[in-house]
Amino acid sequence: MKKNKKRCFGSAPGKEFYAEYHDKEWGIPVHNDRQLFEMLILEGAQAGLSWETILKRREEYRKAFHHFDPAKVAKMTEDELKSLLENKGIIRNRLKIYAVRQNAVIFLQIQEQFGSFSKYVWNFVEGKPIVVRRKSLQDIPSSTPISDKLSKDLKKRGMTFVGSKVIYAFMQAVGLVNDHLVDCWCSRSSLDKQTAGFSNGPQVS
Repeated sequence: MKKNKKRCFGSAPGKEFYAEYHDKEWGIPVHNDRQLFEMLILEGAQAGLSWETILKRREEYRKAFHHFDPAKVAKMTEDELKSLLENKGIIRNRLKIYAVRQNAVIFLQIQEQFGSFSKYVWNFVEGKPIVVRRKSLQDIPSSTPISDKLSKDLKKRGMTFVGSKVIYAFMQAVGLVNDHLVDCWCSRSSLDKQTAGFSNGPQVS
């Protein structure tokens, strides 16, 4: 992790975990389906909360949901889901917990139809990241026409907790949009260097 670097977020004392996420993941293009599923679920869990709140619980979410293997999550039993309502390591919201299984089922259907979820979702940005040069966080919108379109399609297919704001945050997280600020060290030139040689983005174990 780079110290004393200008970041969009995560530079405050005690926010090292947030800075590392910013430096190593946020805005870097992801084509790995399991990681895309993870971020889709985590962003849905964030609804109404802060991203920090979810990021701190990320490992617990991985344990709770089979390390985000969509095939395993789609087969989770009622007893498994009910037990998660008592899991203090995740957000104990019944609708959000049950949505994970439902969204896994739809995720698998999309994989079958398009060959991969990556192919499906990257089609919405014509296969390449949208690079936006913004000067401040206040300039970043909470949703866009593209996130509206993707959200609408996912809802039509049966997913939940995929509103346009959630989906735009997802797009930022997996590099469909590069929203690093112009004075951030991870701006376009730096990000190009980071992503060179591993277009699939960082892998999640």
